[in-house]
Amino acid sequence: MRAERDARGWSQADAVRAMRTKSSHNLPTDSTLLRNWRRWESGESRPDDFYAPIIAAAFDTVTAAFFPKSRPNRDDEMLSATGMDTLEFIGRLRMSDVSHATLDAIRITADRLCSEYPCTDPHELHAEGSAWLRRITSLLDGRLTLAQHREVLVLAGWVALLVGCVDYDLGWRTAAEATRRAALSLGQEAEHAEIIGWGMEMAAWFALTQGNYRGAIDAVQAACPSIGNLGVGVQLSAQRAKAWARIGDRREVETALAQGRSILDNLQHPTNLDNHFVVDPQKFDFYAMDCCRVAGDDRLAESYARQVLRNSTAPDGTIRKPMRVSEAHLTLAVVAVRDGDLELAVDEAMRALAGKRRSLPSLMWIAGETAREMIERFPGDPRTRSYLEQLRALAAS
Repeated sequence: MRAERDARGWSQADAVRAMRTKSSHNLPTDSTLLRNWRRWESGESRPDDFYAPIIAAAFDTVTAAFFPKSRPNRDDEMLSATGMDTLEFIGRLRMSDVSHATLDAIRITADRLCSEYPCTDPHELHAEGSAWLRRITSLLDGRLTLAQHREVLVLAGWVALLVGCVDYDLGWRTAAEATRRAALSLGQEAEHAEIIGWGMEMAAWFALTQGNYRGAIDAVQAACPSIGNLGVGVQLSAQRAKAWARIGDRREVETALAQGRSILDNLQHPTNLDNHFVVDPQKFDFYAMDCCRVAGDDRLAESYARQVLRNSTAPDGTIRKPMRVSEAHLTLAVVAVRDGDLELAVDEAMRALAGKRRSLPSLMWIAGETAREMIERFPGDPRTRSYLEQLRALAAS
């Protein structure tokens, strides 16, 4: 409770007010609730079945995720949650506090969660990811070998990165930054360069979507000494290229993209292209699309956008990467408006806003750039106003 409260920058009184806001019941006075909160947070007592759902709602989650029920055996809980609790596993886990089977199961679960990022409802993914993060970190209280201790830190680091990304997708900036820092700390404790790199990449992403382009470049430069030629280096190079594109330095854009290509060329082709923290060759077209659009290379931007749409759509028409698809449609919208075809531009932009799985800050950032193009060329057109109204409604949702 304290960690979640601190992540939001709340006082205990703020938390009590949040409880009252989310409750449909008549609650005691603020002073009584505040005394109860202090007892709960100190561990003196545990919220009962009446208060637990209200507290969970105050933190925008569900009771089962925020107050997971304790179980007599740590491995039983982990393997049950992954659906891997076979008789063979149950027999093996009795042998120690944390078995190899448990760590294998958590490893599979962490990969599954990271692979579900592109398409799963963000609220559901946040609840499950947060619950798993608590389960994984609870293992650090038990008996672990040095190797197991590091493995748990690494697994917690990956899940924390995921939860931080979903926090930011939902527009919860304060929580996202707190979770990002927690993931970075886990990576540093485990001496895991890739988790450290992704923690810094998230800082660059946050800065970019908030218009702080120099801050994004600084975040990338701070990460570079520790990443070597890891996959996250491609993503960092792309974020730096996006920032320089908006500053207007074409030479730096080309340098950053060339560095990303060089790293990508030396990487083995990944086995799981769905994992959010895996950088694949197809993703580089997505980065280049953004830079070309901002630089005004319309034909190349259009070509990249159509390639992104093809790569992000399964043969049966299912969209596998909905957030990439939305940005591709916005790119096509910008190209159309520059070509003087506002009708097509608005159609493409509306398709982007209609996507169900979205990263709100990223979408609003690119959609806002698209709006500026429309306003510049068609300032009084009713279709421009219609798009702006849709954009304002999305921002307010």
